Amino acid sequence: MSSELNVPMGSPAPPPPCSDPGSRGMDYRDWVRRSYLELVTSNHHSVQALSWRKLYLSRAKLKASSRTSALLSGFAMVAMVEVQLEMQYKYPKVLLISFSICTTVLVAVHLFALLISTCILPNVEAVSNIHNLNSVNESPHERMHRYVELAWGFSTVLGILLFLAEVVLLCWIKFLPVDSTVIRNGTITTRATSGHAGWQAALASTMIMVPVGLIFVVFTIHFYRSLVRHKTDRHKQEIEELHKLKVQLDGHDRGVQLL
Repeated sequence: MSSELNVPMGSPAPPPPCSDPGSRGMDYRDWVRRSYLELVTSNHHSVQALSWRKLYLSRAKLKASSRTSALLSGFAMVAMVEVQLEMQYKYPKVLLISFSICTTVLVAVHLFALLISTCILPNVEAVSNIHNLNSVNESPHERMHRYVELAWGFSTVLGILLFLAEVVLLCWIKFLPVDSTVIRNGTITTRATSGHAGWQAALASTMIMVPVGLIFVVFTIHFYRSLVRHKTDRHKQEIEELHKLKVQLDGHDRGVQLL
């Protein structure tokens, strides 16, 4: 009747026309709606439902990694541009080299994660907005699963660790020259490295940030293990349900054969 309706593949065949005018026949639109709902809700553990869950998970990871990478890389660039080096203070060479390397690697890692998210996310979004169960096969999230996980790891694990190191190095560069030089009779003298307020402030920030980094690493490992344990439990539960279903079907087949 209606040419606008798109009957999903795998749905049951339309009901035959009622020969009895007095019987309560089913309208074609109602049949399409019911068959679509049955296809969605009848088998929650089907391969198609699992593919859709993976698609939504990949889309969420790509969105989170793109937002995090854009934010942290922007902060790193601003920190590198806005930092003001004291020309009258002689910075340790190791400190300047470490700050330069950390900032460059931090921006590169986040931009790489942002590049992956920007390239894959539009294709995943285009498929997820189509209201057709079979369109999940057109999404590249299965083939590019490794790239999605790589962007997720670069943005949330490696990128955040580098950002913590960036904060520590920035504190040393910013606070180390404070109260470290004294001008007497036109000559500049530098105090002992451990005897002025700037050195103590930088050391205090480092002492705070090191436990924070350790807590972050421990939380990341614990979260990953909990997630793996959750997936394992879910797979075990699905296997048990399939085994129960198999036992029920075998019993039903035996009963039919006995009859």
